[in-house]
Amino acid sequence: MPDDPLNELTFNDQGLIPAVVQDAESSEVLMVAWMNAESLRSTIRTGKTHFWSRSRKAFWMKGEKSGHTQEVVSISTDCDKDVLLVRVNQKGGACHTGYRSCFSWHLGDDRWIERGTRVFDPDDVYKA
Repeated sequence: MPDDPLNELTFNDQGLIPAVVQDAESSEVLMVAWMNAESLRSTIRTGKTHFWSRSRKAFWMKGEKSGHTQEVVSISTDCDKDVLLVRVNQKGGACHTGYRSCFSWHLGDDRWIERGTRVFDPDDVYKA
């Protein structure tokens, strides 16, 4: 059996690797999150993105609460093998604040200007 390709990746001291999530069609960067070996294996196995939440210290699948899932098209790594690029087909919004992308604010005129459009209301999606 061949070696596990995850063994070639460089995870940080907490066992995590950053994952840049990009829309496969438009190349828009949707979000950046952290993966551990378990979440990366689940992503590969299911074809849906899974991550590790540093704040909640919990494993999670993108869209498990909102229904706004990410279908994996490809997974790449950089030359140092310490960052992942995950290209996806995004269903709905990627950002928990309701935007398609977490990168919806741009610096201009010495302030952050909102350029994104909300695609869902987080109060409706994440009811307590």
